Amino acid sequence: MGFLSVLSFAHKLAGERLDAGGRAIDATVGTGADTLFLAKAAGPRGGVFGFDIQPAALGLAEDRLRLAREESPGALAPVTLLAQSHAAMLEAVPPDWRGTVSAVMFNLGYLPAADADKTIITETASTLAAMDAALALLRPGGIVTAVLYPGHSGGDAEAAAVEAWAASLAPQAAQSIIYRQLQRANAPYVVAVEKKGGRSSA
Repeated sequence: MGFLSVLSFAHKLAGERLDAGGRAIDATVGTGADTLFLAKAAGPRGGVFGFDIQPAALGLAEDRLRLAREESPGALAPVTLLAQSHAAMLEAVPPDWRGTVSAVMFNLGYLPAADADKTIITETASTLAAMDAALALLRPGGIVTAVLYPGHSGGDAEAAAVEAWAASLAPQAAQSIIYRQLQRANAPYVVAVEKKGGRSSA
């Protein structure tokens, strides 16, 4: 049967905590795969925000969401896509979202599209600022997932920084895990952080 892929594992963790009617954030929209997953899980009574600095990414995500809505009208949460850095999420989402978000997903690196500029990558400083913002937005029992890519230039430093950030969190505030293939040092892997305080409704 094999282990789950890193993307499937991140979806599993987020999906277990995001109930219908919940709130979620896609911190790195990319092609919109995680955005669509969160919109399906949250359902029409929920809400999703997505962040990306590249207009091409937001366009791809909008197309993906439009097709999904045509196939299943009324099944998705309302989605707000913003052409902003994920580091701005705390200020960009409504104030009443603080402490109520069930899942924040990061898929770091570059835009995985054929004609994308692969030199545009997520940056360590803004990613760490976004991680702090995500933790502030989470409800107790909510989760941050980050898919990390140490195999590309700059990705190894960013992955190490995210891992160190998660490891430095006070145990009474959050618990963190790693999901990683040990035989391939450059393989993508997941760091996940769950906010302490017990499960509550979103």
